[in-house]
Amino acid sequence: MGENIFFSSCVFSVIFCFRIISAIYSHITDCDETYNYWEPSHYLLFGNGFQPWEYSPQFALRSYLYILIYNAPAWIFYKVFHPSRLFLFYLTRCCLAAFCAICETFFYRSVCREFSDNVGRIMLVILLFSPGMFIACTAFLPSSFSMYMTMLSMSSWFDKKYPLAVFFVAVSSLLSWPFAGIIGSPIAFEIVFLQKRWRQFLKWCILSAIIILIPLSLTDYMYYGKFTLTPWNIIKYNIFTSQGPNLYGKSPWYFYILNGFLNFNISFLFALSTPLLLIWIKMTISSVTGNRCGLPYILSLGSLYLWFIVFFTQPHKEERFLFPVYPLIALCGAIGMDRVQMLWYRYFIKGKLFHYVKVTQKISIIALICYVLLGVSRILLMYKSYHAPTFIYGQLKTVKTTMINKNEINLCIGKEWHRFPSSYFLPDGWTVNFIKTEFRGQLPAHYLPSKEASKIVRTDMNDLNKEQVSRYVNLNTCDYLVDLDSVSPTPLEPMYSRHSNWTSVYSIQFLDGSRTPLYARSFYIPILWEWQSVFSDYFLLKRNENT
Repeated sequence: MGENIFFSSCVFSVIFCFRIISAIYSHITDCDETYNYWEPSHYLLFGNGFQPWEYSPQFALRSYLYILIYNAPAWIFYKVFHPSRLFLFYLTRCCLAAFCAICETFFYRSVCREFSDNVGRIMLVILLFSPGMFIACTAFLPSSFSMYMTMLSMSSWFDKKYPLAVFFVAVSSLLSWPFAGIIGSPIAFEIVFLQKRWRQFLKWCILSAIIILIPLSLTDYMYYGKFTLTPWNIIKYNIFTSQGPNLYGKSPWYFYILNGFLNFNISFLFALSTPLLLIWIKMTISSVTGNRCGLPYILSLGSLYLWFIVFFTQPHKEERFLFPVYPLIALCGAIGMDRVQMLWYRYFIKGKLFHYVKVTQKISIIALICYVLLGVSRILLMYKSYHAPTFIYGQLKTVKTTMINKNEINLCIGKEWHRFPSSYFLPDGWTVNFIKTEFRGQLPAHYLPSKEASKIVRTDMNDLNKEQVSRYVNLNTCDYLVDLDSVSPTPLEPMYSRHSNWTSVYSIQFLDGSRTPLYARSFYIPILWEWQSVFSDYFLLKRNENT
């Protein structure tokens, strides 16, 4: 028992070290994370921030309970020590890193027991060096939370702790993302149809729903001023309205194939081929029927491929939609590598005096070395290419504003609105506003200056992504401006750094994907990357005082 605890502590420590690196160095890759989660979080802590249309009471697509759970550590720390807002941002991320590491540790141990130690070890390496996990593990997104719950529900299922498995699926579906319930389908199938325990399953579902929905509905009633079920609102908007998710664009069928390869490289190819490998082995090695506990592979791994079927066929695709099944991609990739070892042993090892893992371990080691090199290369590329916004906003605290005779400093954003990391990066006395650009969609609005701001039904919100001109301020009111030099300037999106009205305070390079070759914006290759990559300058500009 003591040895198991020590081993789990060592595994947790290793994973946590990797996740802390993500908490510190990973940039925000999705503007939904900023405006739908970090900004309402800032509002709950400090009384101001941006309010997206999803948080307007007439739509109420997001639950404030979800935000409050994430805010708990920051709120406690703020009340006791009163640190800077930027500190609270990274504190929250570090807490997410710790929780993700806990979930991964449980998942790793259950996989070792359910499948094999070889599969568990391979999966652990895949998780640690995955660029996808580097992004998702500390993202303030429901899809990341569902990823945590996937690991906990699968761990409970593999360990035959069915009530816990059902509960974690319910938490994932009702608190964060309703569509994550798809992942629990094989669990429900086993309990109801294989074990014939439908009464117990129904009881566990009802109890889980009561435990989750009562505090959820009470919290949202307090903030929205009316009774509402946000999980149902999300389902209704995405399935039963004419606009739904397709309002925000359509992606080609191969989007997730490319995305999966970038985030899991060769292990993603193994994951895709795992069903074929299992069929091959079933036909040639009759003794291999399932995992250690006899559960058919088609059931224990079915969640991943069911998720692929559902989301690969949707017109609108986003990287974060795969976050909930990232651990399952790692698991299936590990099983794929393990099965290749088994097949190699079956066809090419003579004598067969030893266990297949012992004499074919070089295969998985070579594959994992390639995987790690590509994974680290991709992570380095993401940081070196795209960390400019985090750097620029992180420098605001060093900007001296004593020459400006104003109580409030107005920082403006134009076409770079989607890379704003959140109000947590703003020093005291600063506010952010938008200026008009070529973008014609709906931008978020500031929460109204009222204690009841979250309850106020606003007329300047819509669920059709229609532009609201009330969001913009006049450029002449801006004291500072964040901008990226564009190779194709327009009257609404000029190169402000070339204007005499503005002076550069800070600048840093940002990768220009439109002028950089595909391989150079996919993986970092030292020297060659510096030679082939094309950059633009990312600026913090200050208005000249005489203009």
